[in-house]
Amino acid sequence: MARIENLNLSQQVTNELGQAIIDGRYTIETGLPTEAKLCEEYGISRTAIREAVKMLAAKGLISSRPRKGIQVEEPSNWNLYDTSVLKWMLESSPSLLVLKEFLQMRMAIEPQAAALAAEYATDDDIAKIGDALEEMKASAKDPQKSFHDADLAFHTSILFASRNRFFFQLRDFISTALNVSIQHTTPAKGSIDSIIDEHNKVYQAIRSRQPERARNMIHYLIDEAMSFIEAEIASKKAK
Repeated sequence: MARIENLNLSQQVTNELGQAIIDGRYTIETGLPTEAKLCEEYGISRTAIREAVKMLAAKGLISSRPRKGIQVEEPSNWNLYDTSVLKWMLESSPSLLVLKEFLQMRMAIEPQAAALAAEYATDDDIAKIGDALEEMKASAKDPQKSFHDADLAFHTSILFASRNRFFFQLRDFISTALNVSIQHTTPAKGSIDSIIDEHNKVYQAIRSRQPERARNMIHYLIDEAMSFIEAEIASKKAK
């Protein structure tokens, strides 16, 4: 039981320190407080602190070297594919800029995934995309259902249907960022029905085995989301 409690405490400390590093409260210049100070600040054992340090090091945020202690790493060394790191970045002040970069990555991956799905997906794969679309439609009429969850399921189902294992490995990364992205782009779109209609066009292209159409349809979706994010960034700069 003590081990479980230590891991829970370590995870809490990892989250707090990770967010603090992303926010710039701890930098390469300032470093992290010593183990002793962290133990005192959080009121937990050195074992729990060391577990947190290991977790942060695995995410590329810090490193521990002999005679140099714990050092905060350059942002270029952070593991951006780690969903915790991405979540902390999206919760920090420049989240819109992170979302823009994320959309640029989606633009490079999802159109190709949709094209591959149209070519290689099994009937069951396509049925799962259709099920997610039906959930989107149902959630538009039932406030008890989550439109966001259905939207996420739609996109991750396409990654799986591509039959490219590398694309599907990105599902957690895609889902983490989409959770935030959707909160910006759905209100900007203004109409749930139009969102569903555009997703339906992607589904129909995959279902009818039209790779280029599937690629173009999802490219349009992401490009439209990009225009909303860029407009929001410009609006904030103008203030």
